[in-house]
Amino acid sequence: MFSVIFPGQGSQLVGMGKDFYDKYSLVQNLFKEADEILGFSLTDIILNGPKNALDLTENTQPAIFLISYSIFKLIKEEFKINLNKAKFFAGHSLGEYSALTLAESLSFIDTLKILKVRGKAMQNSLPAGAGGMVAVLGSEIEKIESMINENQNKYECFIANDNSVGQIVLSGKIEDLDKMMIDLKAANIKNIRLPVSAPFHCKLMNKATIIMNEEISKLNFKEPKNILISNVTGKEISDVKDLKSLMVKQIESRVRWRESILLMINNGINEFIEIGPGKVLSGLIKRINKNVKVSAINSEEDIKLININD
Repeated sequence: MFSVIFPGQGSQLVGMGKDFYDKYSLVQNLFKEADEILGFSLTDIILNGPKNALDLTENTQPAIFLISYSIFKLIKEEFKINLNKAKFFAGHSLGEYSALTLAESLSFIDTLKILKVRGKAMQNSLPAGAGGMVAVLGSEIEKIESMINENQNKYECFIANDNSVGQIVLSGKIEDLDKMMIDLKAANIKNIRLPVSAPFHCKLMNKATIIMNEEISKLNFKEPKNILISNVTGKEISDVKDLKSLMVKQIESRVRWRESILLMINNGINEFIEIGPGKVLSGLIKRINKNVKVSAINSEEDIKLININD
C-alpha cells in the first residue's frame, strides 16, 4: 500500500517545474489560471525569480502548491496513473492544503486564494526579523522539550516541527532562540538557524490564526476522497466537520510529521510518493524508517518509474 505526500515551505527553487511547463499545455494552462486567480504573474516568479520574490512567504505558499497540483494532474491525465488509489494523503504544513485539494476536499481556486492570505498573514504576524526558526539535529524530542521546560524563565521557545528521528525545528523570537542556541551548543547538540523571517507553528503566529479563522470559515470543505492525516494530531481526520478547526489550529500547532509517517507505516504503508518540488520529505522519511520505499517526483523520468498497486 502507498501514500502520497506533499512538501511545504523550504522546498521552493527558481525554475521548479520548468521542464513540465515547457512541454505540457496542461501545466501551462494551470499556471495561467493561477495567475488570473491571484491577479499577478506567479508563473514569472516561479520560472524566472528573482529568488527573494519566490521566497516571500505569500508567494512561496501558492507557488509550491501550484507545482504539486500540476505534477499530480499531469501524472493522472497525461500518464494515466491514478494516485487517488493511495490509502492516505498527507502534507507538511502548507503541503496539507495540497493534500486537501488533490483529495478533492477543496477547490483549486479556493486553495490558491487562501494560501496567498495564509502566507501574508504568517509573514506579518511579527515585524520582519523579530522571529525565526532553528533546526536541531541529532537529539531526541524529549530532551529538547525538557530543555525548553526547564528554562522557561530564561527564554521562550517552541517546538514547531517534529520532522523525523533526529530533526526538530524550533520557533521563537530571535533573542530567545539565541539564548537557547547557547544552551544547545553547551550540551553538544548541533543546531542551525534557518533562513526564514518568521517563527512559524507557534503561538507567536496568533495574528495569523485570527485572520485564518475568519477566512477558513468561508470555505466549503467536501468529504475527501482519500484519508487525510492531520499535522495537528498526527492522526487520521475522521470527520470532514473537523477540517476547518484543524486547519486553523495548524497555524500555531506543532507539525507532527514523524508521528504522521509512523501512523501510516503502522497502518500498512510501505511506499511513499512525494509530489512537489525537491526531495525534503523523502529524506525525512528515510530517517524515520529505512525499509519503506520513497519516490520524489520531479521529472518525467521520475513519473515513468512510478509503479503502484491498488
